[in-house]
Amino acid sequence: MSALDPSSYTETQEALARCRRYRKEHGLYGVVDSQLGRIMLEVGAVGAVTMPADIGARVRDHLKTLHRCGPVIAHPRSHRWTFLTGPTDGSYLDMALFSDLFRDCAAVALPGSHIVLPSPTDEHSGYRLWICPPEGDFRPELAEVVAATRECRGVPH
Repeated sequence: MSALDPSSYTETQEALARCRRYRKEHGLYGVVDSQLGRIMLEVGAVGAVTMPADIGARVRDHLKTLHRCGPVIAHPRSHRWTFLTGPTDGSYLDMALFSDLFRDCAAVALPGSHIVLPSPTDEHSGYRLWICPPEGDFRPELAEVVAATRECRGVPH
């Protein structure tokens, strides 16, 4: 897709509109990568925990029973989900936590890394979509999602 391609322009405009909505309605201050039409969010003020979709479904259900489920992004091709959380804390430095989550192929996103929020282009292609879209600016604490991940692992559906 070249910069002169009309579809590229339209996709970028749609991504910009979505990005403005994410900022205004949900406190998700991403930026648009105009080359790809993707909305990038730097980890820091918003944290993230990524895991396989099967564990993610159990974590989502668990958090919903507690009324603490926030935004969840699906990556259908890789069968992974990303839970958006409150601000990143120092838990990413905890090697015991890292090892514990690693066993389940889960991970806490590092501050300064980027996650991609669903954009119109991603949704049309099925590449990235919301499992639980954001509601206002609510996101559970990082520790809540980590605790739910630990509690839900190995639990059958």
